Amino acid sequence: MAGNETIQGFLDGLASSAPTPGGGGAAAIHGAMGAALLSMVCNLTIGKKKYVEVEAELREVLAKSEALRAELTGMIADDVEAFDAVMAAYGLPKGTDDEKAARAEKIQEALKVATDVPLACCRVCRQVIDLAQVVAEKGNLNVISDAGVAVLSAHAGLRSAALNVYVNAKGLDDRAFAEARLSELEGLLGDAGPLNERIYEIVKTKVN
Repeated sequence: MAGNETIQGFLDGLASSAPTPGGGGAAAIHGAMGAALLSMVCNLTIGKKKYVEVEAELREVLAKSEALRAELTGMIADDVEAFDAVMAAYGLPKGTDDEKAARAEKIQEALKVATDVPLACCRVCRQVIDLAQVVAEKGNLNVISDAGVAVLSAHAGLRSAALNVYVNAKGLDDRAFAEARLSELEGLLGDAGPLNERIYEIVKTKVN
């Protein structure tokens, strides 16, 4: 969502026949919501006498979660820009051999960016998941369920963005570039699933 766009406006855009915003923007929103929820739990823990021993740590987490939220929110526009560049490249003329070669080069350039943008989203969502563990373990019990929602949102963002990495990397001729990105992606996904479940169970135990 750019500027003052409302949630309703963003959802209307997702539901429309326009290709953007799409899954990439939705992935970033998932991650940003996760970060925002972590910030909320931190804000409702900091300053409470019962949690004075963890206040300093949660202040650090809050600063990180807010930075990650801003980064993820900016990625919504990045995704639109990357997609539009790919579409523009595919729309270039191809009447002559020179035009075909120039078009192919531009497509490949655009696909590299369109691979890197969701990969960046994956990196940040993974960081949100890591922060969620601290918040789930030390946050205010009155709002601890939101730490569970946060990690689920961040994990959804990670896996959603991963799909866009896969689909764009598939079209790359530079296989060394593609394989390097896919290798990093697998590392990011790695133990994210088990960690997501572990954090969820920590929260579930506290709310039961």
